[in-house]
Amino acid sequence: MKRIIVTGASSGIGRATAELFAENGWRVGLIARRADALAEIAARHPNAVPLPADVTDPAAMARAFDAFGPLDVLFNNAGIFGQAGSIDEIPLEDWQQVVGVNLHGMFIAARLAFGAMRAQGGGRIINNGSLAAHVPRPGSVSYTTTKHAITGLTRSLSLDGRPYNIACGQIDIGNAETDMIAMLRKGEPQMETMDVAHAAASVLHMAGLPLDANVQFMTVMATRMPFIGRG
Repeated sequence: MKRIIVTGASSGIGRATAELFAENGWRVGLIARRADALAEIAARHPNAVPLPADVTDPAAMARAFDAFGPLDVLFNNAGIFGQAGSIDEIPLEDWQQVVGVNLHGMFIAARLAFGAMRAQGGGRIINNGSLAAHVPRPGSVSYTTTKHAITGLTRSLSLDGRPYNIACGQIDIGNAETDMIAMLRKGEPQMETMDVAHAAASVLHMAGLPLDANVQFMTVMATRMPFIGRG
């Protein structure tokens, strides 16, 4: 049985992905702060293992990874949007929170996975970027900055992982129907979206490749989103 850890597994893209992997016979480690939501997922999927932890807490994350044991794939997914506005309107505390989750938290998870995979002879890390890793939407300075940084993390892990049979790729997902997008839609009622299941299926494809093949970067989005030509 293949094994994956999914961060941010309690809702949105993380939850849809975790459930799809469990349905496809993977053993799935569920990391998020909301223990009740993780228990709910695990109750429906015998292969799912709740691992409540805050991705910004290195000790809690280390305990979660140790409890899960060997893993084939990390889906490094946990992230928050933060307050919308121009840079002079964003409280420093909000900026620090977004950086803490979206960058520091993803670094912690990747570090733990990389160490485990290096010791066991290989594995795969899939980072959740965003279209914001390429172009911003208005008022998203904190989120966009962290997602650009994730592209650098992906490239560095890909390079440093080569000697150890560790593949790293990034999935940049457009507007998938999640609670985060529902919040953003309030200011953009005509927003083009896609079913979150398409994002989950794309991660499953990336994770299912043999380690001698890698999707370095994948963009999956609603066809009519104004991404190409936007800016």
